[in-house]
Amino acid sequence: MATLTYVYADSTAVLGPLATNAEPHSYDLCADHANRLTVPRGWEVVRLAVDYTEPEPSPDDLTALAEAVREAARPRHKAVEEPVQVTEVARRGHLRVLRGDGADAR
Repeated sequence: MATLTYVYADSTAVLGPLATNAEPHSYDLCADHANRLTVPRGWEVVRLAVDYTEPEPSPDDLTALAEAVREAARPRHKAVEEPVQVTEVARRGHLRVLRGDGADAR
């Protein structure tokens, strides 16, 4: 993987190691796209790294993925809401003004 950064003022595209933080005008590329990168006529490409191979998943990556799957599979408990009595208080054409009972008007 690699990070592509554009320097518009210099008409330059810089392709280097994967960045650790986001910057304006920078994009992360997979190895295939990093190796096949072309730029517009008149632009220069500066390649800071030669090998853009995809890294193997680390144990931390696999643990994070497993935790995300577990979290997504957990049942979500919804609070049971009591029905609100709604009364129409005004009408204008096809629009209606509704008022719910109590302090919780909807």
